[in-house]
This record gives sequence, C-alpha cells and structure tokens, in this order.
Amino acid sequence: MLARARNDGAASPHPVAGGVVLVASDGGAYNGGTDVRPTHRGGSRALPLEPSRPTMPLPDDVRAILPEGLVPEDFLPKVRAIIREAALLALPFFRQGERTTARVWNKSGGSPVTEADVTVDAFLKVRLSELLPRAAWLSEETRDDPVRLAHDLVWIVDPIDGTRAFLSGDPDWSIAVALLARGEPILGHVAAPVTATLYEAVAGQGATKDGVPIRVSAHATAAGARVTGPKPMADRIERRLGLGGTPGELVRLPRIPSLALRLVRVAEGLVDVGLVSSDARDWDLAGADLILREAGGTVVGLDGRAPVYNRREPIHGELIAVPEALQAEVLAGLG
Repeated sequence: MLARARNDGAASPHPVAGGVVLVASDGGAYNGGTDVRPTHRGGSRALPLEPSRPTMPLPDDVRAILPEGLVPEDFLPKVRAIIREAALLALPFFRQGERTTARVWNKSGGSPVTEADVTVDAFLKVRLSELLPRAAWLSEETRDDPVRLAHDLVWIVDPIDGTRAFLSGDPDWSIAVALLARGEPILGHVAAPVTATLYEAVAGQGATKDGVPIRVSAHATAAGARVTGPKPMADRIERRLGLGGTPGELVRLPRIPSLALRLVRVAEGLVDVGLVSSDARDWDLAGADLILREAGGTVVGLDGRAPVYNRREPIHGELIAVPEALQAEVLAGLG
C-alpha cells in the first residue's frame, strides 16, 4: 500500500512544489517500479490494464528514436504499464459518490486541481520521459515549456481529465495520454480507472477497448442520434435542423464530464454525437481524437477542420466528435 508523506522543505501548498513523497507502508520509498498496489478506498475494483492484446506495429516515427536497448515490441506494453501505475496512484484518492480524500486547490482561472492531479502528472512526466527521452512534454498540470514547439515528438497528457467529477465522486473521469509526431497524434490512450477500462489506438492500426477492436455506430442521420455535451449546442442543432419536439429529435444523454471519455464513447458506438464547447485544450483531446479517428469517426471544429495540436496556445473552439457519416449534418445544425 502507498501512503503520502509530505516533505515540507518548501513552503508552497502545491503537492509537487512542496515535495510529496510516495512511501510504502513498510516505510520504504516508492521507486517508480511496477509493483504498485495502493488500497482503493472508493470501493471500485483495481485497474487490470494488462489483458492479452494483439501486437500493434509502431509507427516509423517512434521506431526510429527508441532508446538503445528498448525493443519496439516492448514499447506499447511499457506505456500501458505506466498508465496502469498512474491509475493505481489516482484511485486511492477517489470515493465513488463522495467527495475526494485529496487536497483541493483552485488555479488562477478558478478551475480546481487536486492532489491526485499533480501526483499523477509528476509520475507520468518522469516515467514517460524516461521511456522516450527525446519527446517534449505538454500537460495540464506542468508549467508549459515553449521548447516543445520545436520538437517533432511531444507527450500530451491530462493526468485527471474530469477533475470536478473526480473530486465529487462521479466515476466518469479518465487519464489521457497521447504521443504526437510532427503535430499529429500517433499513439493515444484513455484509461477509465473506476471501470478498469483502457482505450488505445496506434495511427493506422485501428482502435481497441481492452484489446478488443471498436468502431463508431452506423447511425447516419441527426434524427434520433444519441448526443452528449453542452445543452446549448444540442439545442442549436435541434432548432436549425427542425428536430425539436418531433419524433426524430435528438436523444439527449447525460453529459460526460471527461472530454476524453466523451470522445471514446463515440469511438465505441455508445454515443453518436459528442459536443465540445470552446476552450478545450490539447490534453483533453489529443489521445481520444486518435482513438476516435481510428474507430471510423472524426473530431472537427465548426469550420470542418481537424484540431491542430502543439501550437503556442493549445486551446480550441467548439468541436464535434461524430462518425464520419454524421459530420456534414451535425455541422449544418451548428453553423
């Protein structure tokens, strides 16, 4: 079991700046190894993200820069293992149906950040950077380093996507990881720790959920489409397409707090239209974007263009996540 011991060598209330140290219950320091089994007080099962998976060939961009001694076939299993450890670090802070046990702060813009966010972020930065030293880093909880703009490889990470859900006991939060090559996602992972689920995609190799291939739904019209996201966006679609109050109106699903989960639910066919309001960031989208594309869907802005990642300001306008067959009609409803 892991405990959290505070190192008060710094005065900052921020867990990383203040020096959170993970220690084993026997007093030994956590060394970043794979044997991480914290007790989960939330009552959900642990996250076994290591089922048998088909081999997915790595893109040439990654093969070409793997550190000496790292076999290409070992790369994806190592990424999965790191994400599994990250999930196990987050779960002890989560209580389903209750408020988190983690400390909570407000960022300068007013959005919350928890002890779990920064702990998982610090862990992923160390472990993923060790695995692929040449890759730059962009995440929600790490101070942005403009050096990433000149890098051809960039890890983009949201340690807890759906922080408000996490702190309030809603299980719809996730850990989202993407690897970009020259601005394009080539690896995408979204883990849902509470349901012990891992979505994964490699560019050109399809998308999977716990190792099983997934595809978007075959629904091809806005009428009757299952929609999740901001109510004002869904209202606009119904008004402009004349669907409101008719038998063919949109089927409104509960809003999914985690944007990454919102997109992968479209990828697996449980949702037909995922709506995203303006101000989403690269870390909310990049990994799930690739998963959706590899499952036969698309993420585009209202101009019909795909998001551009790793810009100086990693912020996006309104977006839709849909099967390709629905894109034109949904855009018409929002235009």
